[in-house]
Amino acid sequence: MRIDDLNGRLPDELRDAAKKNGIDELTPPQELAIAKGLLGGKGMVIASPTASGKTFVAEMAMITSVIWHGKKAVYVAPMRALVNEKYSDFKRDYPFLKIAMSVGDLDSLDLWLDKYDIIFASTEKLDSLIRHGLPWLDSIGCVVLDEIHMIDDYGRGPTLEILTARLRRECRNAQIIALSATIGNAKEIGAWLGSEVVESNYRPVPLRKGVTLKNSIVYENGEERMHCDGNELPEIKVAKDTFHRGKQLIIFYSTKRNTEAGAERMREITAALLSEGEKKELEAVSEAVLHALGKPTAQCEKLARLVKDGIAFHHGGLVNRQRNAIEEAFKSNYLKALCSTTTLAMGVNLPAHTVLVRDTSRYEAGEGSVKMGVNEVTQIFGRAGRPRYDTEGRALIMAKNEGELEDLMKRYITAKLQPVVSKLGVLPTLRTHILAFVASGFLSRLDSIVGFLGETFYGYEYGSTSELKSISRSVLEELEEWKFVEEAEHGVYSATKLGKRVSELYIDPLSAKWMVDALPEAKNELGLLYTITNTLEMRPYSRLTEEAEAGFAEYWSRIGAEAGYSESLSYDDPERAFSTALMLRDWANEASESEIVEKYAETPGSLFTKLNNADWLLYSCGELARIIKAGSSSRILELRVRVKYGIRKELLDLVRLEQVGRVRARMMYERGIRKVADLREERARQIVENLFGKEIGKVILDQAWQG
Repeated sequence: MRIDDLNGRLPDELRDAAKKNGIDELTPPQELAIAKGLLGGKGMVIASPTASGKTFVAEMAMITSVIWHGKKAVYVAPMRALVNEKYSDFKRDYPFLKIAMSVGDLDSLDLWLDKYDIIFASTEKLDSLIRHGLPWLDSIGCVVLDEIHMIDDYGRGPTLEILTARLRRECRNAQIIALSATIGNAKEIGAWLGSEVVESNYRPVPLRKGVTLKNSIVYENGEERMHCDGNELPEIKVAKDTFHRGKQLIIFYSTKRNTEAGAERMREITAALLSEGEKKELEAVSEAVLHALGKPTAQCEKLARLVKDGIAFHHGGLVNRQRNAIEEAFKSNYLKALCSTTTLAMGVNLPAHTVLVRDTSRYEAGEGSVKMGVNEVTQIFGRAGRPRYDTEGRALIMAKNEGELEDLMKRYITAKLQPVVSKLGVLPTLRTHILAFVASGFLSRLDSIVGFLGETFYGYEYGSTSELKSISRSVLEELEEWKFVEEAEHGVYSATKLGKRVSELYIDPLSAKWMVDALPEAKNELGLLYTITNTLEMRPYSRLTEEAEAGFAEYWSRIGAEAGYSESLSYDDPERAFSTALMLRDWANEASESEIVEKYAETPGSLFTKLNNADWLLYSCGELARIIKAGSSSRILELRVRVKYGIRKELLDLVRLEQVGRVRARMMYERGIRKVADLREERARQIVENLFGKEIGKVILDQAWQG
């Protein structure tokens, strides 16, 4: 079916945008969706491989809802990078529509969104908006739930499942489009959602899946020899064979350390492939990743060296500027290979001709070495094969011997996708959501809560709410004991002022309980920092240092015992939580990124993730302190600013200025400019311009005379 065959059935603006993007013919999944009622408003579960056209199915529903029906469309995905990518695509293709993205502040209703036609949001952000009393729910005509298989994820799955069930109940007339490339029970998901199901194996670029052994690749229906030497590492063989074809490669490893080591092993091979023009382009990329932080760390220096040789590693330890620079260089074919953890398995569209999963096992705390599931490996395989660039893609796994080859073929190559299973039915998971139900006024009785939970995928799967009722009763009793909810007559629950604020702040009630108890005893900055680090939200904790190990026993005996705390109140590892508090204190005392990275075994990416989490938790602490009247909110605010910027107290006034962070503030302070008011003195202009140049100097100096 051609796109022009839908004349009169789709808005002209949609067809025009499709043609500009090279879409003239519909793919089989798109045709099937239309045949099953997509354009008539039917809900859909689209289960088809990566690059098969799932997004355009969602696009047809979204744009039709907005232009022809005057309703809002909402796109939801679990990863910010994916939300941002789709937002950018729609902004480019539909500049005449009001399109917004909301992924940040979880304590904001974002009333400005009411004016927009299409809203792109992360799962947690939309859930938070609903908790705050979203006023435009009934104006939603289409909801797209991307990566619906994430319901199976212990971390993000419960929120996605609850959000989906709530949208179905509160937006009864909205068309729901659920998308996934890795879902083994699409019909079951479709039955739960009351939707039509489109299942397809169509892929615009055929994918050959195989296992490497020695110098060969064994496929389900054949075998081929690689262009390589016989005595090299298996991943080097795959790399040489891929480069011989003039193609790019992504190798997936189980750990950050392995990605870096893998890139080091391959740098000489990729360097030999580079043209003079590519080398020049990569010099600029290398500079960008080297100077992504105020002062380069050892990781920054290593990455910059590798980039010059046409290869890079990619993992959660990089900061956004580095990830973005690497991804763009790979898309432009300047980088010939990437060594990555599963950070590239989902989210940003970054395919290659060949994908190699080097490690199919990974370490998980409490379980040891664990084999990856077929769904996760299939998700990674989806990165192979680029439309408009390749006529085929290759997705490969490495085997050490014949026995392992046979096992890998059965486990990953010929195996069917696993069914998605709800992860909702555990007490800690339900605690935060049940508080949100009560606090938002959505549900107020045990029976109504259980009734709603019966509408979740968990309820659909098990067909019984007896276990949910027992768990929900326990949760309500716990929340009541913590004074977050209170029971009136006839079993009606309402949230206390404290409980409502906890729900709005989007923190786990157990974390909030700890903070409420700990705040009165937090006499100094270290006490406040431990109050926020000893929470679920700060995990994984920093490495346990000798200083932390020695200092924790003294701290706990002096503070914890006096307050009557039990170490069991800590979730996981109180000593490492304390070490994380010491790390934040070092940062707020102006330790450099490189010092923190070395001392606490952090990466730049994990450091800034912790700083973002600490900023949110300190904000939450201040809000809770205000309600329970424990300590000074201004003291917490001051510490929050210090942690955010990584500064000592004396720099607080200077960092209020645009273009001034911890480094520039300290440079001015050391030269006698200690407050914003000092910039009005005659000597200030020469000092600032000598330090930062005339252009930046003018921006800084002008602010001293404003307000």
